[in-house]
Amino acid sequence: MHRRAVPSRLMLPLVLAPVLALGACASGASGSASSSTTAAATAATFSPVTLDDCGTQVTVTKPPTRVVSIKSSATEMMLALGLGDRLVGTAFADGPVPSQWAAAAAKVPVLGDTVPSQEALLAANPDFVYAGWESNVSSSGVGDRATLASRGIGTYVSPAACKEKGSMPDPLTFDTVFGEIGQVGQIFGVPDRAAALVAKQKADLAAVQKLPGHRTALWYSSGNDTPYVGAGIGAPEMIMDAAGLTNVFADVHDTWTSVGWEKVVAANPDVIVLVDATWNTAASKITALEQNPATAQLAAVKQHRYVVVPFAATEAGVRNVEAVQTVVAGVNALDGGPAPSGGTTATPGSTTSAG
Repeated sequence: MHRRAVPSRLMLPLVLAPVLALGACASGASGSASSSTTAAATAATFSPVTLDDCGTQVTVTKPPTRVVSIKSSATEMMLALGLGDRLVGTAFADGPVPSQWAAAAAKVPVLGDTVPSQEALLAANPDFVYAGWESNVSSSGVGDRATLASRGIGTYVSPAACKEKGSMPDPLTFDTVFGEIGQVGQIFGVPDRAAALVAKQKADLAAVQKLPGHRTALWYSSGNDTPYVGAGIGAPEMIMDAAGLTNVFADVHDTWTSVGWEKVVAANPDVIVLVDATWNTAASKITALEQNPATAQLAAVKQHRYVVVPFAATEAGVRNVEAVQTVVAGVNALDGGPAPSGGTTATPGSTTSAG
Protein backbone atom coordinates (compact mmCIF):
# COMPACT_ATOMS: atom_id res chain seq x y z
CA MET A 1 0.00 0.00 0.00
CA HIS A 2 1.21 3.48 -0.79
CA ARG A 3 2.31 5.65 2.08
CA ARG A 4 4.95 8.28 2.69
CA ALA A 5 8.05 8.20 0.52
CA VAL A 6 9.18 4.68 1.35
CA PRO A 7 9.29 2.09 -1.46
CA SER A 8 6.74 -0.57 -0.64
CA ARG A 9 7.63 -3.40 -2.95
CA LEU A 10 11.12 -4.29 -4.08
CA MET A 11 11.87 -7.70 -5.48
CA LEU A 12 14.33 -9.71 -3.43
CA PRO A 13 16.91 -12.22 -4.66
CA LEU A 14 16.41 -15.84 -3.79
CA VAL A 15 18.83 -16.44 -0.98
CA LEU A 16 19.27 -19.28 1.43
CA ALA A 17 19.32 -18.16 5.04
CA PRO A 18 21.69 -20.21 7.17
CA VAL A 19 20.51 -22.08 10.20
CA LEU A 20 20.12 -19.56 12.99
CA ALA A 21 22.11 -20.11 16.14
CA LEU A 22 20.26 -17.81 18.46
CA GLY A 23 22.37 -18.01 21.55
CA ALA A 24 23.42 -15.62 24.29
CA CYS A 25 22.88 -11.90 23.68
CA ALA A 26 25.62 -9.36 23.83
CA SER A 27 26.53 -7.77 27.15
CA GLY A 28 24.28 -4.79 26.37
CA ALA A 29 21.15 -7.00 26.27
CA SER A 30 18.57 -6.59 28.97
CA GLY A 31 15.56 -8.57 30.19
CA SER A 32 13.79 -9.59 33.33
CA ALA A 33 14.44 -12.86 35.11
CA SER A 34 10.90 -14.00 34.34
CA SER A 35 11.39 -13.29 30.63
CA SER A 36 14.64 -15.26 30.63
CA THR A 37 12.96 -18.15 32.40
CA THR A 38 10.09 -18.15 29.93
CA ALA A 39 12.47 -18.03 26.98
CA ALA A 40 14.49 -20.91 28.40
CA ALA A 41 11.36 -23.00 28.89
CA THR A 42 10.28 -22.27 25.31
CA ALA A 43 13.70 -23.23 23.96
CA ALA A 44 13.60 -26.51 25.86
CA THR A 45 10.46 -27.65 24.02
CA PHE A 46 11.18 -25.95 20.70
CA SER A 47 10.92 -27.87 17.45
CA PRO A 48 13.21 -26.58 14.66
CA VAL A 49 11.38 -24.85 11.84
CA THR A 50 12.19 -24.68 8.14
CA LEU A 51 9.88 -22.86 5.77
CA ASP A 52 9.84 -21.03 2.46
CA ASP A 53 9.22 -17.33 2.96
CA CYS A 54 8.84 -15.23 -0.18
CA GLY A 55 11.29 -17.51 -1.97
CA THR A 56 13.83 -17.47 0.87
CA GLN A 57 14.38 -20.57 2.97
CA VAL A 58 14.18 -19.72 6.65
CA THR A 59 15.49 -22.24 9.17
CA VAL A 60 15.21 -21.58 12.89
CA THR A 61 16.81 -23.96 15.39
CA LYS A 62 16.15 -21.90 18.54
CA PRO A 63 13.35 -19.40 19.17
CA PRO A 64 14.46 -15.80 18.54
CA THR A 65 14.73 -13.73 21.70
CA ARG A 66 15.76 -10.28 20.42
CA VAL A 67 13.39 -9.23 17.68
CA VAL A 68 12.87 -6.03 15.73
CA SER A 69 9.45 -5.71 14.12
CA ILE A 70 8.88 -3.42 11.16
CA LYS A 71 5.33 -2.30 10.29
CA SER A 72 2.30 -2.41 12.58
CA SER A 73 1.17 -5.75 11.20
CA ALA A 74 4.36 -7.42 12.44
CA THR A 75 4.41 -5.62 15.79
CA GLU A 76 0.78 -6.39 16.51
CA MET A 77 1.23 -10.04 15.57
CA MET A 78 3.99 -10.31 18.17
CA LEU A 79 1.86 -8.59 20.80
CA ALA A 80 -1.22 -10.66 20.02
CA LEU A 81 0.83 -13.82 20.63
CA GLY A 82 2.16 -12.51 23.94
CA LEU A 83 5.66 -12.02 22.57
CA GLY A 84 6.18 -8.41 23.57
CA ASP A 85 9.05 -9.41 25.84
CA ARG A 86 10.97 -10.64 22.78
CA LEU A 87 10.85 -7.23 21.08
CA VAL A 88 13.95 -5.05 21.35
CA GLY A 89 12.68 -2.51 18.85
CA THR A 90 9.77 -1.60 16.61
CA ALA A 91 9.53 0.71 13.61
CA PHE A 92 7.22 2.02 10.88
CA ALA A 93 4.03 2.12 12.94
CA ASP A 94 0.95 2.67 10.82
CA GLY A 95 -1.11 3.94 13.72
CA PRO A 96 -1.65 3.56 17.47
CA VAL A 97 -1.53 0.10 18.98
CA PRO A 98 -4.95 -1.11 20.17
CA SER A 99 -5.58 -0.59 23.88
CA GLN A 100 -5.23 -4.26 24.80
CA TRP A 101 -1.60 -4.21 23.69
CA ALA A 102 -0.68 -0.62 24.47
CA ALA A 103 1.04 -1.31 27.81
CA ALA A 104 3.27 -4.00 26.29
CA ALA A 105 4.07 -1.85 23.27
CA ALA A 106 5.05 1.12 25.45
CA LYS A 107 7.94 -0.89 26.89
CA VAL A 108 9.57 -1.42 23.49
CA PRO A 109 12.00 1.16 22.01
CA VAL A 110 10.89 2.78 18.75
CA LEU A 111 13.71 2.69 16.21
CA GLY A 112 12.09 4.89 13.59
CA ASP A 113 8.87 6.35 12.25
CA THR A 114 9.55 4.59 8.97
CA VAL A 115 12.11 1.90 8.12
CA PRO A 116 15.04 2.33 10.54
CA SER A 117 18.57 2.79 9.30
CA GLN A 118 20.86 -0.21 9.22
CA GLU A 119 22.87 1.42 11.99
CA ALA A 120 19.79 1.77 14.20
CA LEU A 121 18.87 -1.84 13.59
CA LEU A 122 22.33 -3.17 14.45
CA ALA A 123 22.50 -0.97 17.56
CA ALA A 124 19.47 -2.88 18.89
CA ASN A 125 21.49 -6.11 18.62
CA PRO A 126 18.65 -8.22 17.21
CA ASP A 127 18.78 -11.88 16.35
CA PHE A 128 15.69 -11.64 14.17
CA VAL A 129 13.75 -9.15 12.03
CA TYR A 130 10.03 -9.61 11.39
CA ALA A 131 8.96 -7.40 8.48
CA GLY A 132 5.57 -6.47 7.11
CA TRP A 133 6.91 -5.65 3.64
CA GLU A 134 9.63 -7.28 1.53
CA SER A 135 11.22 -3.89 0.94
CA ASN A 136 11.83 -3.55 4.69
CA VAL A 137 14.56 -6.18 4.39
CA SER A 138 16.31 -4.92 1.28
CA SER A 139 19.38 -2.85 0.53
CA SER A 140 17.19 0.26 0.73
CA GLY A 141 15.76 -0.91 4.05
CA VAL A 142 17.56 -2.38 7.05
CA GLY A 143 19.68 -4.58 4.79
CA ASP A 144 18.99 -7.45 2.42
CA ARG A 145 18.21 -10.86 3.84
CA ALA A 146 21.51 -12.45 2.84
CA THR A 147 23.53 -9.67 4.50
CA LEU A 148 21.47 -9.86 7.66
CA ALA A 149 21.86 -13.63 7.72
CA SER A 150 25.64 -13.24 7.46
CA ARG A 151 25.43 -11.19 10.67
CA GLY A 152 23.46 -13.92 12.43
CA ILE A 153 20.15 -12.08 12.05
CA GLY A 154 17.24 -14.15 10.80
CA THR A 155 14.36 -12.65 8.84
CA TYR A 156 10.70 -13.34 8.22
CA VAL A 157 8.41 -11.37 5.90
CA SER A 158 4.63 -11.49 6.10
CA PRO A 159 3.59 -14.02 3.43
CA ALA A 160 0.82 -11.68 2.30
CA ALA A 161 3.52 -9.21 1.20
CA CYS A 162 5.42 -11.69 -0.96
CA LYS A 163 5.89 -10.57 -4.55
CA GLU A 164 8.04 -13.46 -5.81
CA LYS A 165 6.43 -15.51 -8.56
CA GLY A 166 4.89 -18.54 -6.94
CA SER A 167 4.90 -16.92 -3.49
CA MET A 168 2.52 -14.00 -3.94
CA PRO A 169 -0.99 -14.82 -2.66
CA ASP A 170 -3.36 -14.64 -5.60
CA PRO A 171 -5.80 -13.82 -4.19
CA LEU A 172 -5.07 -13.14 -0.53
CA THR A 173 -7.39 -15.17 1.69
CA PHE A 174 -7.95 -15.51 5.40
CA ASP A 175 -6.26 -18.90 5.13
CA THR A 176 -3.04 -17.05 4.29
CA VAL A 177 -3.55 -14.66 7.21
CA PHE A 178 -4.24 -17.50 9.62
CA GLY A 179 -1.30 -19.41 8.16
CA GLU A 180 1.01 -16.54 9.05
CA ILE A 181 -0.19 -16.67 12.65
CA GLY A 182 0.67 -20.36 12.70
CA GLN A 183 4.11 -19.84 11.18
CA VAL A 184 4.97 -17.08 13.64
CA GLY A 185 3.85 -19.34 16.47
CA GLN A 186 6.22 -22.04 15.20
CA ILE A 187 9.15 -19.66 14.74
CA PHE A 188 8.87 -18.31 18.26
CA GLY A 189 8.02 -21.58 19.95
CA VAL A 190 4.44 -20.73 20.90
CA PRO A 191 2.34 -22.93 18.58
CA ASP A 192 -0.40 -23.40 21.20
CA ARG A 193 -0.89 -19.64 21.50
CA ALA A 194 -1.04 -19.36 17.72
CA ALA A 195 -3.58 -22.17 17.45
CA ALA A 196 -5.77 -20.52 20.08
CA LEU A 197 -5.59 -17.15 18.32
CA VAL A 198 -6.47 -18.72 14.96
CA ALA A 199 -9.41 -20.56 16.52
CA LYS A 200 -10.70 -17.33 18.06
CA GLN A 201 -10.33 -15.40 14.80
CA LYS A 202 -12.02 -18.13 12.78
CA ALA A 203 -14.93 -18.14 15.23
CA ASP A 204 -15.22 -14.34 15.08
CA LEU A 205 -15.14 -14.39 11.27
CA ALA A 206 -17.75 -17.15 11.11
CA ALA A 207 -19.99 -15.10 13.39
CA VAL A 208 -20.02 -12.13 10.99
CA GLN A 209 -23.41 -11.69 9.36
CA LYS A 210 -22.69 -10.58 5.82
CA LEU A 211 -24.47 -7.52 4.58
CA PRO A 212 -27.67 -8.45 2.74
CA GLY A 213 -28.44 -7.51 -0.81
CA HIS A 214 -25.97 -6.18 -3.34
CA ARG A 215 -23.92 -3.15 -2.35
CA THR A 216 -20.93 -1.86 -4.26
CA ALA A 217 -18.03 -0.19 -2.50
CA LEU A 218 -14.94 1.85 -3.22
CA TRP A 219 -11.93 1.18 -0.97
CA TYR A 220 -10.26 4.59 -0.84
CA SER A 221 -6.82 4.12 0.65
CA SER A 222 -4.87 7.28 -0.08
CA GLY A 223 -4.14 10.05 -2.56
CA ASN A 224 -6.04 13.20 -3.46
CA ASP A 225 -5.06 14.03 -7.04
CA THR A 226 -5.05 10.34 -7.99
CA PRO A 227 -6.82 7.95 -5.64
CA TYR A 228 -5.09 4.75 -4.58
CA VAL A 229 -7.78 2.12 -4.12
CA GLY A 230 -8.28 -1.49 -3.18
CA ALA A 231 -8.08 -3.82 -6.18
CA GLY A 232 -9.02 -7.46 -6.71
CA ILE A 233 -6.51 -9.74 -4.98
CA GLY A 234 -5.31 -8.06 -1.78
CA ALA A 235 -6.49 -7.33 1.75
CA PRO A 236 -9.15 -4.76 0.73
CA GLU A 237 -10.87 -7.28 -1.53
CA MET A 238 -10.61 -10.00 1.14
CA ILE A 239 -12.16 -7.73 3.78
CA MET A 240 -14.93 -6.36 1.57
CA ASP A 241 -15.87 -9.79 0.27
CA ALA A 242 -16.09 -11.17 3.82
CA ALA A 243 -18.31 -8.21 4.75
CA GLY A 244 -20.63 -8.77 1.80
CA LEU A 245 -19.61 -5.78 -0.30
CA THR A 246 -18.79 -5.87 -4.02
CA ASN A 247 -15.54 -4.08 -4.77
CA VAL A 248 -16.00 -1.75 -7.75
CA PHE A 249 -12.37 -2.41 -8.78
CA ALA A 250 -12.37 -6.16 -8.17
CA ASP A 251 -11.54 -6.72 -11.84
CA VAL A 252 -8.09 -5.12 -11.44
CA HIS A 253 -5.61 -7.95 -10.90
CA ASP A 254 -3.55 -6.34 -8.17
CA THR A 255 -3.62 -5.73 -4.43
CA TRP A 256 -4.04 -1.95 -4.63
CA THR A 257 -4.07 0.28 -7.71
CA SER A 258 -4.14 3.92 -8.81
CA VAL A 259 -7.18 5.01 -10.80
CA GLY A 260 -8.51 8.23 -12.24
CA TRP A 261 -11.42 10.00 -10.61
CA GLU A 262 -13.44 9.50 -13.77
CA LYS A 263 -13.37 5.74 -13.14
CA VAL A 264 -14.58 6.29 -9.58
CA VAL A 265 -17.46 8.37 -10.89
CA ALA A 266 -18.30 5.75 -13.50
CA ALA A 267 -18.28 3.02 -10.82
CA ASN A 268 -20.72 5.04 -8.67
CA PRO A 269 -20.21 3.03 -5.46
CA ASP A 270 -22.98 2.66 -2.89
CA VAL A 271 -20.49 2.91 -0.01
CA ILE A 272 -17.02 4.40 0.31
CA VAL A 273 -14.61 2.71 2.72
CA LEU A 274 -12.11 5.31 3.93
CA VAL A 275 -8.73 4.23 5.28
CA ASP A 276 -7.73 6.52 8.13
CA ALA A 277 -4.01 7.22 8.38
CA THR A 278 -2.07 10.00 10.07
CA TRP A 279 -0.50 11.03 6.76
CA ASN A 280 -3.80 10.87 4.84
CA THR A 281 -6.76 11.02 7.20
CA ALA A 282 -10.32 9.99 6.51
CA ALA A 283 -11.29 13.63 6.95
CA SER A 284 -8.86 14.72 4.22
CA LYS A 285 -10.32 12.10 1.88
CA ILE A 286 -13.82 13.36 2.57
CA THR A 287 -12.66 16.88 1.74
CA ALA A 288 -11.14 15.63 -1.52
CA LEU A 289 -14.35 13.84 -2.46
CA GLU A 290 -16.59 16.79 -1.62
CA GLN A 291 -14.43 19.45 -3.25
CA ASN A 292 -13.95 17.53 -6.48
CA PRO A 293 -16.81 18.68 -8.76
CA ALA A 294 -17.15 15.21 -10.26
CA THR A 295 -17.17 13.08 -7.11
CA ALA A 296 -19.22 15.65 -5.19
CA GLN A 297 -22.20 14.54 -7.29
CA LEU A 298 -21.92 10.88 -6.26
CA ALA A 299 -24.84 9.73 -4.13
CA ALA A 300 -22.46 8.12 -1.62
CA VAL A 301 -20.72 11.47 -1.16
CA LYS A 302 -23.92 13.53 -0.97
CA GLN A 303 -25.36 11.12 1.60
CA HIS A 304 -22.07 10.74 3.52
CA ARG A 305 -22.12 6.99 3.08
CA TYR A 306 -18.63 6.55 4.50
CA VAL A 307 -17.20 3.80 6.67
CA VAL A 308 -13.81 4.33 8.29
CA VAL A 309 -11.17 1.70 9.06
CA PRO A 310 -7.71 2.41 10.51
CA PHE A 311 -4.73 1.83 8.24
CA ALA A 312 -3.13 -0.67 10.64
CA ALA A 313 -6.16 -2.97 10.30
CA THR A 314 -6.10 -2.94 6.51
CA GLU A 315 -2.85 -4.78 5.80
CA ALA A 316 -2.78 -8.54 6.28
CA GLY A 317 -2.58 -9.36 9.97
CA VAL A 318 -4.34 -10.02 13.23
CA ARG A 319 -6.76 -7.09 12.81
CA ASN A 320 -8.32 -8.08 9.50
CA VAL A 321 -11.25 -9.88 11.12
CA GLU A 322 -11.80 -6.75 13.20
CA ALA A 323 -11.82 -4.75 9.94
CA VAL A 324 -14.57 -6.98 8.54
CA GLN A 325 -16.62 -6.45 11.70
CA THR A 326 -16.07 -2.69 11.45
CA VAL A 327 -17.18 -2.53 7.82
CA VAL A 328 -20.32 -4.57 8.47
CA ALA A 329 -21.22 -2.54 11.56
CA GLY A 330 -20.50 0.72 9.74
CA VAL A 331 -22.76 -0.07 6.80
CA ASN A 332 -25.49 -1.30 9.12
CA ALA A 333 -25.28 2.00 10.99
CA LEU A 334 -25.62 3.89 7.70
CA ASP A 335 -28.75 1.88 7.04
CA GLY A 336 -30.21 2.88 10.38
CA GLY A 337 -29.06 -0.08 12.42
CA PRO A 338 -26.99 -0.08 15.63
CA ALA A 339 -23.85 2.06 15.72
CA PRO A 340 -20.60 0.14 15.20
CA SER A 341 -18.86 -0.86 18.45
CA GLY A 342 -15.27 -0.88 17.21
CA GLY A 343 -15.46 1.84 14.59
CA THR A 344 -17.77 4.46 13.22
CA THR A 345 -18.94 6.10 10.09
CA ALA A 346 -17.24 9.38 9.29
CA THR A 347 -18.65 12.83 8.94
CA PRO A 348 -16.92 15.78 7.30
CA GLY A 349 -14.14 17.07 9.49
CA SER A 350 -13.96 13.95 11.65
CA THR A 351 -11.00 11.64 12.01
CA THR A 352 -12.64 8.86 13.96
CA SER A 353 -11.57 5.32 13.24
CA ALA A 354 -12.01 1.77 14.34
CA GLY A 355 -9.85 -0.22 16.68
